Amino acid sequence: MKTKQDRRQFIKTTAVAGLGLGFAKLGSPLMASGTHAHSPGSKITIAAIGTNSRGDALAETFAQLPNVEVLYVCDPDERVMAKTIKTCEKAQGKTPKGLKDFRKALEDPDLDAVFMATPDHWHTPGAIMALNAGKHVYLEKPCGYNPAEGEMLIEAVGKHKLVYQMGIQRRSSTFFQNAIQEIHEGIIGRAYMGKCWYANSRKSIGYGKPAEIPSWLDYELWQGPAPRRPYQDNVIHYNWHWFKHWGTGESCNNATHEIDVCRWALEVEYPTKVTSSGGRYHFEDDWEYYDTQILGFEFSGRKSIAWESRSCSPFNFDQGGRGSVIFGDGGAMFLNSDEYRVYDMDKKLVKQVKSASDGGGVMDTRRPNAVMTAQHCENFIDSIRGDAQPNSPVLDGHQSVLLCHLGNISQATGRALHCDQKNGHILNDPEAMKYWSRDYEPGWEPKV
Repeated sequence: MKTKQDRRQFIKTTAVAGLGLGFAKLGSPLMASGTHAHSPGSKITIAAIGTNSRGDALAETFAQLPNVEVLYVCDPDERVMAKTIKTCEKAQGKTPKGLKDFRKALEDPDLDAVFMATPDHWHTPGAIMALNAGKHVYLEKPCGYNPAEGEMLIEAVGKHKLVYQMGIQRRSSTFFQNAIQEIHEGIIGRAYMGKCWYANSRKSIGYGKPAEIPSWLDYELWQGPAPRRPYQDNVIHYNWHWFKHWGTGESCNNATHEIDVCRWALEVEYPTKVTSSGGRYHFEDDWEYYDTQILGFEFSGRKSIAWESRSCSPFNFDQGGRGSVIFGDGGAMFLNSDEYRVYDMDKKLVKQVKSASDGGGVMDTRRPNAVMTAQHCENFIDSIRGDAQPNSPVLDGHQSVLLCHLGNISQATGRALHCDQKNGHILNDPEAMKYWSRDYEPGWEPKV
């Protein structure tokens, strides 16, 4: 059983170089705390919703935070649920209650908050259910299966005035905050372009076939808001990412992080033009999205962002598996989870700062940079207590995820999209705007 001292030590050891409760916030967050804020130091109870892989790591992280208790573990896979119950029991010394259907947990007046690490098609509908039930929400990226869902979340958070945080944990890292602040203060002059990338060596998912629903899975609940499809043996768990019916592809899965860093650095919001090129090049199989993709975004003020994905080609050369470069009229900054390096216009290295965080530049599916994750979860809890504001509030999260959605829409339509710089809506292209929302299984439509 972990003692309170053990749990305090967890924060000390993961909050590197003095990172802790009181780090400065860069940018202008949408205020998400409100009438439901707790007193400083008060106990916060949380439900873990969707706990395979990444969700199990988040449950452990929250369970180790001081005066936080994971009260419920909810997953339609009873094996996954049992594993995370043990994870939390070990971390917090108390056994949470297991529920397949998280909606039952929302009925508990003693529950303060939820985190959701479900498949993407569940993100917004589940988060809105929690907000409607008066619970604060930590939602893994992306913040919606489509652009309309991001707008629904903005409406729901504004209506209920609850704390909302999206899981782009770089926003809570003082290492990244300091790097971005240096850019904003002019270390590379006027920043005007961000280039970012992701490389991996994902394998083929093959061709699936119809199969009996496993006894350990509530497939009806797993499908939830998505229109019904027969069970197929190569979808659950992780491969749903690559199916358009449930997932959002590599762009929303991984580009969200680096695109958010670039958007943050350049201080841009909605694009004026979006382009995409690529396809499923490496394998021939059931994977419906793109293993190779180059996205381009243009913004007013003479600024742009580019993202390159190579999901099935691990060749990183000297760049690392993922990262960003911000270009300015006085130099450039290379930035990933290991370090940032600043160069002048003569390509001379003028500054190098190493990150003390663990995890490096390549993030696995369960523990992508555990230090930053701990800081981000801590910031969410502090916001509930009224000691802080969320570092990735609903509007920031939506604006970054929307870029990824627009990239996928551009790829699907095969043409450039011209967008309203006030809200990102696609202009003069009714066919492209059909991708803005989706049909839901009758009776499962999100309601703010």
